[in-house]
Amino acid sequence: MSILRKHLFDLPEGVIYLDGNSLGPLPKSVPARVAQAVTGQWGAHLIKGWNIDGWMAQPSRVGDRVGRLIGAQPGSVVMGDTLSIKVYQALSAALQMRPDRRVILSDSSNFPTDLYMAEGLIRHLGGTHRLHTVSPEAVMDNITNEVAAVMLTQVDYRTGRLHDMGAITRAAHAAGAVMIWDLAHSAGALPVDLAGSGAEFAVGCSYKYLNGGPGAPAFIYVRPDIADRIDPALAGWLGHAAPFAFDLDYRPAPGVERMRVGTPPVLQMTALDAALDVWEGVDMDALRAASIALSERFIAEVAARCPDLTLASPRDAQQRGSQVSFHFAHGYAAMQALIAHGVIGDFRAPDIMRFGFTPLYIDEGDVTRAAEILARIITDRLWDDPAYHARQAVT
Repeated sequence: MSILRKHLFDLPEGVIYLDGNSLGPLPKSVPARVAQAVTGQWGAHLIKGWNIDGWMAQPSRVGDRVGRLIGAQPGSVVMGDTLSIKVYQALSAALQMRPDRRVILSDSSNFPTDLYMAEGLIRHLGGTHRLHTVSPEAVMDNITNEVAAVMLTQVDYRTGRLHDMGAITRAAHAAGAVMIWDLAHSAGALPVDLAGSGAEFAVGCSYKYLNGGPGAPAFIYVRPDIADRIDPALAGWLGHAAPFAFDLDYRPAPGVERMRVGTPPVLQMTALDAALDVWEGVDMDALRAASIALSERFIAEVAARCPDLTLASPRDAQQRGSQVSFHFAHGYAAMQALIAHGVIGDFRAPDIMRFGFTPLYIDEGDVTRAAEILARIITDRLWDDPAYHARQAVT
């Protein structure tokens, strides 16, 4: 049964969009829903909207909708703030759970902001901890009884390499460490079983595969059995047990609600809530099968047409997420040329051309046509135009 829902997205005519792993396209339901929130709620109800339009409950209600897509228990996911903030929250809570340990373990392919947040937290803790970064393949061998927290992104943002969530979480727990997963490139891309994994924390963003729009809020998951015991480092007023009592002393809210910080971004969350409608009834195993089929077709087409490109992603589909990357010495210019010819992917330094496969709006015809256009760009050296070499702020 096809899960293609291209008719639900507002995609520009003549464009093949293979960058939903960086920013999802606009679902058609979003503009009207946001407009209604602006005029029918904010405009008509003013401050009464917090009560009569349910704005205050948005982070938990939308969190449950995201939770379904990542295998989380109801009431264990809350939305708000940015992914960087959620990384900081999860990591600081994890370190407090293991006060006798001083090592944070991550890998060299982790997204830089996760590592930056860890380094910043270490500085503010007085330098008593250290960040130990190893190659992705060496993670399992470095989970020792000195490790307080293992912090990994499940899908490598450059290559799509996929960590084994179950095996690594079991290894972390066997060593007495806390497990934190960044699901930025997993949520909406492949089946995730957070509840089954036993991981203590997970974080992620909603503007990629979940199509929440630029600046869409991040999410944080806390395993329910520990949620009432963790001590939030960012003790915001909406994480308080009774925010409108305006107590001078902080008392954490029950469960994952304590991981709320500031006022929820109502309009952005409204857009995300509307975008999540396209996921109703989607089977994540069927989505994964379709994603693999599209990715495999693209790899085969590129291998046959573009011998100058070298596959940077794992060849085994079971070892990668829903993206495919290629090394090419002139990758930046080639990607700019490709975009100019109607196929949108993106570039990651130093030489990676990256393509995301989202079966809700990409089909086999799109994949074949994209490979044909890419072959023309490479074979005819269309990338070798000075206009395509000028670096833009966002690559």
